[in-house]
Amino acid sequence: MASIYQINKGVSKPIVFKGLKAQYIAYLAVGLVLLLIGFAVLYISGVSLFIVLPLIIILGTVLFIGTFRLSHRFGEHGLMKYLARKGLPKSIKFRSRRIFTTLKYSNHGRS
Repeated sequence: MASIYQINKGVSKPIVFKGLKAQYIAYLAVGLVLLLIGFAVLYISGVSLFIVLPLIIILGTVLFIGTFRLSHRFGEHGLMKYLARKGLPKSIKFRSRRIFTTLKYSNHGRS
């Protein structure tokens, strides 16, 4: 018997566009908007088009290559995990035992 309900099988999958995953699509979009604004500002300020155009093309190429590399290297959540891991201290130093000796016992977890 055929079901009359459609099954959405891609509910929990990340958004993928042309190989870019999740937040990297937004990074690329924001970078392109910034390049467009930079081009407009340089062009309106009177900088020669022979300087502005190659600069924007080079920066756009770097943006595309960098975004695709990050997407392929880290995946959907990998960049956030990588940056969080870099924020952790390598070690914790204690100069005194006073913090541990002044702790009082509590009845949490004891019968």
